[in-house]
Amino acid sequence: MQETVNLAPHALDACLAELRFDPDDPRSLGEAFDVLVDGGFDRLPLPGGGATLERWRSLAAVAARDLGLVKLFEGHTDALAILAELHGPAPRPGRRWAVWAAQAPDARVAAVRVEDRIVQLSGVQSWCSGARAVTDALVIAWLDGEPILAAVPIGGPQTAVSTERWHAVGMRATASGDVRFENAPAVLIGKPHDYVHRPGFWQGGAGIAACWFGAAAGLARRLREATAARPDPYRLAHLGTADVALAGAAALLRETARLIDANPSDGLHDAALRARLGVEAAVDTVLAAVGRALGAAPYCRDAAFARALADLPVFIRQSHAERDLAALGEAVAQDAASTVGGERWSL
Repeated sequence: MQETVNLAPHALDACLAELRFDPDDPRSLGEAFDVLVDGGFDRLPLPGGGATLERWRSLAAVAARDLGLVKLFEGHTDALAILAELHGPAPRPGRRWAVWAAQAPDARVAAVRVEDRIVQLSGVQSWCSGARAVTDALVIAWLDGEPILAAVPIGGPQTAVSTERWHAVGMRATASGDVRFENAPAVLIGKPHDYVHRPGFWQGGAGIAACWFGAAAGLARRLREATAARPDPYRLAHLGTADVALAGAAALLRETARLIDANPSDGLHDAALRARLGVEAAVDTVLAAVGRALGAAPYCRDAAFARALADLPVFIRQSHAERDLAALGEAVAQDAASTVGGERWSL
């Protein structure tokens, strides 16, 4: 079971404020990630444990500092939560984890059973964020025609990392390349299909939206500072637009966190999708507002602002956009009342 430490929020804020790293350099980004883990800031409350909102506030704070950093941090904390939920082995101190579950049409990992819980992995896993910064990963592999989750060490002779196909501008420093496994020893976590069927799948998916929210709030703060320094009617209107969007997204995240804590054994698919889509819409609104209000100057002369504006559109593409909207709409059409939380759309 993962040990959680409720570090005061101001301790994380202070650490992030003092953190010095080159956000464009994967090695430097990895060292900043190490600082957060070594400082114990990764031991967040588990989803559904009564403090989900506290967990999400930490993710949002890291995201406001840098999206590449939160990409590594969120993946690591998600892996710790998955290991706890599926009763995997306790993570050893000093290890940095990732979750690589994307299933690309041109990449697949096969598993061969060696012992009861021991398998060997062979094949290629794509979209491996932080592949050069982590020591271990949870990977989806295929065993006897079924998807399984396996914990595998990274960096040994049976794993090879390649970033040859990584040409991103946004989220560049995450170096999300391909990892090739050749008979790499791994440990089975849970049973086949457990990764997507566990309640934490959608609970964790909603947590991603907290990262998007944190980054958008950071951009809106930049807009607020600029507007306070030089107000005009148009900037004020754009700031008001951003405020409405972020206030609605924050309320939606708080309500979703409350539902998760009240129903920890429920996957809450609809609520998680709604939170993700609501925050995505708020992000789109904020991106438009800050650009129209501030013009080209911060895009070109403010490195942190420009980086966030490049990173955030890439990060929110973890949403499946209209496919997710259609999935939510289908759920609404089939069920006039929510299974939890009372009637839909009631105050």
